[in-house]
Amino acid sequence: MGAKDEWGTPQPERKDPVIVRRERFSRWAKIGNRVGYGLFLISLLSFIYGSVFTFTDAVSIIATICLITGSFVLMPAIILGYAVKAAERDDREHGR
Repeated sequence: MGAKDEWGTPQPERKDPVIVRRERFSRWAKIGNRVGYGLFLISLLSFIYGSVFTFTDAVSIIATICLITGSFVLMPAIILGYAVKAAERDDREHGR
């Protein structure tokens, strides 16, 4: 179970601050991946819509903005995700 004080009351377990911070970074990386790939999907769908029906200025602007914004969101999310995975792998290899 967990730690108890001198009266037997269970005390909340304290997590390592490095692990807490790594979990937070992992969450942000997952959110960034979802947002970035979602924007890529919107860009692709708007391009397909423009190709099938009419390719208006609005369709072109939506596709371009979503593609550029998705790239800017996805780049740091991918790097952050790899950093978290590398830190976890390093901890496993060194028995931490």
